[in-house]
Amino acid sequence: MIAMIVGEIANFAAYAFAPAILVTPLGALSIIFSSVLAHIILKEKLHIFGMLGCVLCVVGSTTIVLHAPHEKDIESVKQVWHLATEPGFLVYAGIVIVVVLVLIFYYVPRNGRTHMIVYIGICSLMGSLTVMCVKAVSIALKLTFGGNNQFIYFQAWFFTIVVVVCCLLQINYLNKALDTFNTAVVSPVYYVMFTSLTIFASMIMFKDWDSQNGSQIATELCGFVTILSGTFLLHKTKDMGSTPAVPLPAAELTRQFSGNCNHEHPKHSSRNPSPDRNFRE
Repeated sequence: MIAMIVGEIANFAAYAFAPAILVTPLGALSIIFSSVLAHIILKEKLHIFGMLGCVLCVVGSTTIVLHAPHEKDIESVKQVWHLATEPGFLVYAGIVIVVVLVLIFYYVPRNGRTHMIVYIGICSLMGSLTVMCVKAVSIALKLTFGGNNQFIYFQAWFFTIVVVVCCLLQINYLNKALDTFNTAVVSPVYYVMFTSLTIFASMIMFKDWDSQNGSQIATELCGFVTILSGTFLLHKTKDMGSTPAVPLPAAELTRQFSGNCNHEHPKHSSRNPSPDRNFRE
């Protein structure tokens, strides 16, 4: 638990020094370390497809790191507030809030326990707003620790309150999704939706791709798709080989036994068998 808390603090701090389009996809590296440590410590077998998934995640992460956009210089939380109140991001935030409210009050009571996408959709949509606010709070903390107090402005406290509310909402519905559906399916789908929406929100708010050309953007997208492929491969095949197969002789014996039971015994065959004989048979 201490290691998890330290890791989340480090992840939170990373948003103050790097764009969200770089930090968010690199979360897939935790899957690699979890798989390797489980193989070493918990003796969970990491099969060939798991190794291939780890390699894909490393290759995709390296590609994104090498071609990620540079972080813009932000000198005040008011500058982040100005980016967040531009028409483009306000429209995106409004659409997200409306869709989340519709999902919570209409679809969750009707389809929440039968359609996984309802819970994951709420978590992913709110997560994209959470990351934007987390980045604003982390920038405010960085500037404050540097001697320029940002918490004298209401914008810093507004972003902090939004982070708390969105995180509580995400945790609630993510736990419901994990409690209702298979983790091996929930984890990769949630990672894909959350990361995709976060990159899209960052592109709108911080305009990360304005300073890049088409080849750099295409390379980053290829790296992102590579990470997604590795993540899906790890999760979908993580239980491969854990369930022992039925031996062939036992399966053959079962088939033969079923066939013999369905076959009429010649000693009891008769054109008009009596009711007592049918009952005994």
